[in-house]
Amino acid sequence: MKKVQQKHPFFIDAIVILPDHCHAIWTLPPEDNDYATRWMLIKSNFSRGLPKEERINASRLKKRERGIWQRRYWEHLIRDDNDFARHIDYIHFNPVKHGYVERAVDWQYSSIHRFISAGVLNEDWGGDVCCEAVDSFGEI
Repeated sequence: MKKVQQKHPFFIDAIVILPDHCHAIWTLPPEDNDYATRWMLIKSNFSRGLPKEERINASRLKKRERGIWQRRYWEHLIRDDNDFARHIDYIHFNPVKHGYVERAVDWQYSSIHRFISAGVLNEDWGGDVCCEAVDSFGEI
């Protein structure tokens, strides 16, 4: 991501990286909405660093694709401050939702640690009882 950020700047507002997927909120420079190029570069740079050991179906083989990433991603334009906060909560709660940890703070690969260091969230956030926004929020 850092390599891509050097040529195609963006700020990572929130992120969580899980074993089989990730969620992120990015802020791009004004007048720039090219998420697709950034994701393509991140995925391809990451893939080049891995040995080619995964099973590849005929469709991916024909298109010279690896079998690591799903082809698509979901993009959502944040509408307002409430929407922004709900998506951040969703991202930070995701490791708990999927059963990887009991408390959001226990997941190492999450921007929740930056939020806790900044005093925005406390370490107990996302444990046994979580905020309404996460409980009522569906899949992104």
